[in-house]
Amino acid sequence: MALSRIRELMEKRAKLHTDATALIPQAGEKWTPENRAKFNTMHDDIDTMGKDIEALQRDAAVDAELRDTKKPPEAQPGGEAEQRKQKDEKYSVAFRDYLRHGQAEMSPESRQLLSQHKAEFRDMGIGTNTLGGYFVPQGFVYKIEEALKYYGDMLNVAEIMDTATGQTLPYPTDNDTTVVGEIVGEGTQVSTADVSIGHINFGAFKFSTKMIKLSLELLQDSAFDMEAYLQKKMAVRLGRILNTKFTVGVGTTEPNGIVTATVANQGTAQVWGTGSGVGIPLIAAGSSTNDGGSETGGTSIGYGDLVNLEHSVDPLYRKGAKFMFHDTTLRYLKTLLDKYGRPLWVPGMTAGAPNTVLTYGYSINNDMAQIAVNAKTVLFGDLSKYLIRRVKELGILRLNERFADYGQVAFIGFARYDGNLLDAGTHPVNYLVQAAS
Repeated sequence: MALSRIRELMEKRAKLHTDATALIPQAGEKWTPENRAKFNTMHDDIDTMGKDIEALQRDAAVDAELRDTKKPPEAQPGGEAEQRKQKDEKYSVAFRDYLRHGQAEMSPESRQLLSQHKAEFRDMGIGTNTLGGYFVPQGFVYKIEEALKYYGDMLNVAEIMDTATGQTLPYPTDNDTTVVGEIVGEGTQVSTADVSIGHINFGAFKFSTKMIKLSLELLQDSAFDMEAYLQKKMAVRLGRILNTKFTVGVGTTEPNGIVTATVANQGTAQVWGTGSGVGIPLIAAGSSTNDGGSETGGTSIGYGDLVNLEHSVDPLYRKGAKFMFHDTTLRYLKTLLDKYGRPLWVPGMTAGAPNTVLTYGYSINNDMAQIAVNAKTVLFGDLSKYLIRRVKELGILRLNERFADYGQVAFIGFARYDGNLLDAGTHPVNYLVQAAS
């Protein structure tokens, strides 16, 4: 039933996209208010259908899993997986005991279990054991991480490297692109060409959720799901700051964001869309005439801009490459046609197929700049070359006394991250910058 409904929605979505494309003005034409409004309404419906299709696909996947009666040997009663699950559940119960009652009023069993489960009671700093918190259970961490990915798409597209400590971590790089092999004659000594090795240092910047205060009444009310409440609040707060810093962080005192890292590694000769040369003609963003009849200049993007951006990245990095831009930029790109009158944005036509721009997938990141003069609006390349270093332990500190006179208890979550673009000089990611006028 779900599969037939998915097919039906995809067919309707494809037809709606075809009808919307017919409304886009050809080169030299202008949008009419009626066509613009109709086009926007159609794309709103396309977006809604896309979300409905994703929901049905998830439901179908769960249904298929439930219908599968075969269990792997490990999942049998008493198996290793079940034992791990039971152990994690016991730890989660003990952790909830700590959240609800604090260290002093925890049951002895909960305190002992937390101390034995590789998440011992410890100070959040170094060298003392007087004030502390507990590292959170695996299930809690997993739910936080999933929510982080929802709030910040950088955690979806980047590669994540987990480390057990936050010590400075040199990540090696090499650039051997200018060295080629050679032909040697019989008995002739080969020449030497050493590999140029470099490194990028990853630190561990400490992020906090800021304090989250709860009343004693809520803590004492067993019907209140405090664990879920904290998960949501911490994920929203961490997700927002992490995505921002991994996108536009300036480095040194915070992670080096992907936009900043791209700028630093490309230099002025590589700034795309400004007219400076890199071996092939550049088109300033907005100078293309194949942009659906819209204005030109720093407040628009043309088909030629995206083509030039695509080919500024080495073909090796274009395999699996993606665009990244703000959601309003995507809205604008949906109005563009190529020089043959075909839309640049194409919805996925089959189950599981992604929507594409110029046949490439894309990532929506609302920490990217919106279309405006001099703004760096579009990234393109192998986004997985952005590496996020994550120190595994997510710590939660419970403050019992600070707000006692208000009848409140506060919680603070701590996590350590760093991020940088792995660029040894071959520039896996490039960007489009809008014209100055």
